[in-house]
Order: sequence, then structure tokens, then C-alpha cells
Amino acid sequence: MGFARTCAVALVGVEGVVVEVQADLEPGVAAFTLVGLPDKSLTESRDRVRAAVVNSGAEWPQKKLTVGLSPASVPKAGSGFDLAIASAVLGASERIDPRVLADIVMIGELGLDGRVRPVRGILPAVLAAADAGYEQVVVPECAAAEAALVPGVSVLGVRSLRQLIAVLTDEPVPDEEPDETRPDPLMAGLRMPGVGAATGMHSVGAAHHDHGHDLADVVGQLSARTAVEVAAAGGHHLFLEGPPGAGKTMLAERLPALLPSLSRQESLEVTAVHSVAGLLPAGKPLVDVPPYCAPHHSATMQALVGGGQGVARPGAVSLAHRGVLFLDETPEFSGHALDALRQPLEAGHVVIARSAGVVRFPAKFLMVLAANPCPCGRFSQKDDLCECPPLSIRRYQARLSGPLLDRVDLRVEVDRVTRSELTERGARGESTAAVADRVRAARERAATRLAGTPWRTNSEVPGRELRSRWYATPGAMDEAERGLERGALTARGLDRVLRVAWTVADLVGHDRPDAMDVGLALQLRTGVPRGVPMAIGARS
Repeated sequence: MGFARTCAVALVGVEGVVVEVQADLEPGVAAFTLVGLPDKSLTESRDRVRAAVVNSGAEWPQKKLTVGLSPASVPKAGSGFDLAIASAVLGASERIDPRVLADIVMIGELGLDGRVRPVRGILPAVLAAADAGYEQVVVPECAAAEAALVPGVSVLGVRSLRQLIAVLTDEPVPDEEPDETRPDPLMAGLRMPGVGAATGMHSVGAAHHDHGHDLADVVGQLSARTAVEVAAAGGHHLFLEGPPGAGKTMLAERLPALLPSLSRQESLEVTAVHSVAGLLPAGKPLVDVPPYCAPHHSATMQALVGGGQGVARPGAVSLAHRGVLFLDETPEFSGHALDALRQPLEAGHVVIARSAGVVRFPAKFLMVLAANPCPCGRFSQKDDLCECPPLSIRRYQARLSGPLLDRVDLRVEVDRVTRSELTERGARGESTAAVADRVRAARERAATRLAGTPWRTNSEVPGRELRSRWYATPGAMDEAERGLERGALTARGLDRVLRVAWTVADLVGHDRPDAMDVGLALQLRTGVPRGVPMAIGARS
């Protein structure tokens, strides 16, 4: 009779639960029983583990073997338990000293040849182990850099089960040569197309923060450029409406470069989500720039907010956490999918309920919507180029519900680019670097003002706090309050105007929003000209 135990981690969303893996050997007919609420892929680990142990040169015990996963009430899924199960079995058969295994957390999938393959969610799993007090973690060698991001944890990266046995038994460690005939074969399982809710999405993280995307490339569009700057400075949601080719997508693609780099805590949050989704860039274990996610308009509700069959996967709103979610051709999205965004926009997280349990993913993102004004895209109050019937125009614009648009702080009409703007030489606008400097300074002012509170940007501050602690100068809100009385603004809309006014004040260096700041905030929200200069740089 032999007994051994070690630990693994079960992921529930981006949160982990440490699971004790126990192996018990008793005399009897050779059998392998796995208990503890495993799913189909975990049940199949019996065959993977047996083959990996034998092909690693160890003897498989010919006894009645029972492996238990405790706590049994927590659902376990995936192949990340393979390494812990194999180690516990080897400990029970006394190939490895069971006392060595007791305080080690092991995460990894085993190939039939004994190689240790990476799995999704290494970072959140190691974070859960560290929070539970464990100090030693064994992971696949190619994921060791990701695991090492967690402070206070000793990480051992192994290429094969044979290497792990040698390390734990103080034997010479065999040199496992990588397979050079195929490009990075161990990582193939993390990027297999067609798996999970993130299919078809490119969470490229500041993408495209490359030198080829500069705000100076956008021709004209003073109002839209100002709105993008205000959105970046305060974390405000933005709606760009205009004809095709006016520059809506160009503006959205350049927005991530205006955002400041992520803090250490934010980087860990973003990296954990991308790790669970299997979208971490190769060779870059830590995402330190704001992510940028632009799903196609055919994306389903599950693809946007998360879900899918089996274990719920993070959707676009979570992949854009601490970054930008760009929905181009917004009216072409499913109405149910768009309305599902309303809860994460308010709460900053999304909760997905399934029969197997409830999963919570973070979802604090800056949303950018882009739409044509009509099906043909040429409708405008300034000309009569549009040939769409009025009923067709109303139906097209009604695809965006009022409750969703009420959660958008900035609504800007992007005008058609004129011939003079396009052909004028030397008329480039401000560069990304110049605007990013103002955004950085504005965020620092807001952070100083909000120090000691749970909020970091103006868009996060509740309306009651704005009205009681951070109010505008006397009389500055009069016009906005009259809009509330007329029904042009909702109570939520009035609070959002005040938030935007604070962001404008931070950009121009005012201690409190004045009438000009509130006027610009109203103009950016309603689209009604109010005689306020649009250029932030000219006022600061």
C-alpha cells in the first residue's frame, strides 16, 4: 500500500483554486480510477499519464490505483492536472519520495512520450498558488517566464517528466533536446484555431503601437481628434458616426497609442486574461501595453461577453480589459450582442452563469463604436447625396438602442474629408506623441485628485461623488441642467457630462471645470455646436 499527494490548480474564470491531488495504491486487480468531479479531457489523463510514465523509463504500478482530486465539489477541467497526477502516482509507488511532493504545485500537460506541454492560464494558476501560501511551482519550461512574474514563488521549468523525476530524486538531469524539425511544437496546442470564445479575435495589445500609425496621418476631423484625446485622458466611451472613408477606423486604431502604459498590477490582470484565452504573444509573457480588440461584426454574444460550450472562455470585453474595444460597423452587430454590453460597461466585469458554476471575468475597457449614418453611408444634413428612404435611415440608426448609447460619453459626427484638406501641403495635425503627453499629464492630475479613492480615471467616479465632492464652478452646469429639464439629457447623461468636463479641465490645466469646459463636454456628447473651441492644444 502506498500513498502520496501533491497539488495542482483548477481555474474558474481567471481565479484559481488549489486542488490536492492524492494517489493511493492498494493490492488488487490493476485498475486506474480518477475521482473528484473531472471533465472529459481530465478523465482522458489516465491514458496520457500511463503512457508518459512508461515512456519516461519509470515502472507503472500493477495495483489498484485511485487518484482523488480534492476538494471534490470544485469542477476540474483541462489537461493541466497531468503532471501532478503523474507525480502523485510515482510518489505512491515510491519512485519519488512522497515527502518531496507534498508542498509543490505542478501545472502542465503530458504528451505520450513524457514531454511536458504548456496549458492555458499559467499566470492565474501560479497567482492562486502563491495566495494559498505555496512557494514552489513546477511548470513547462516554455511557460516558466510567465510563471516567474509572480513574486515570492520559486519556479522550476521542465521539458519532460524524465527531467522532473531526476530533479526530485537528485539524479543527473537528462538533457532533452528541443524538436527543431517543426516550429515551436509545444506551443501549438495554445493557439489551435476554433477553440474557445475568442475565435477570430486578435487581441494584439497596443497593436499596433507601431510607428506606422500616427495621429498626424488623420486628415482634418478636428472634432473627432479632440474626442479621441478626451476619451484617452478620461477613459470615456466614444461613438464615431460618419461616411465611409472619413477616418473613423484610423482614429480608433491610433487611440491605444495615446493611453499610458499599464501599471504592474494592471499588467498582471491583462496577462491573466490573455493567458486563460491562450492569446499571449510568443516570447512576451507580460502584456504591459493596453490591449486592442476589434471583433468582426458577425461576432456572437458569447464571443463578445464570453461563454461558449463547456468551460466559459473570456470574450472580447475581457480581452480588451484595461484597453480598447473597437466595434466597427456597429449597427451590423446583433442587437442582443450589443445590449449584452450594457452590464459590463457599468460594472467593469462580466458574470457568466452556467450549470457547472459561475465565472467572473474583468471587463474594464474603453469602448469605441463606429457607424455609417445610413445603409449607403452618405446621409448628411449638409447635402442630399443619400438615396436611402427615410424609413430605411430610421431603421438603420435604431439598431443602436438608446440605453446603450446613453452609456457612451462622447458622440461625434465625422465629416467627409474635403478636397482642400486632403491636398493641402504641410497641414498635418498633431502627432501621437504630442497628444499622448497631454493625456499623460491629464491622467496624472486626475490621479492626484482621486488619490485615496478606489477610482483612477474620471469615467470611473460615481455621479453622487462628483456632485458632492468634485463639482464644477458656480453656474458652469446651468446649461447642462436645463438640458436635463428639457429631456435632452438623462440623469446618467448629466453625470457623464460632468465627468467629461473634469477630463477637459484636466487637459487644459483648470482646477475645476468652468462654463467653457462644460460647454465642450456638452458639445462632444450631443453634437450640437455651442461656440466652444474644439482644439484642446490651443486652450492648454
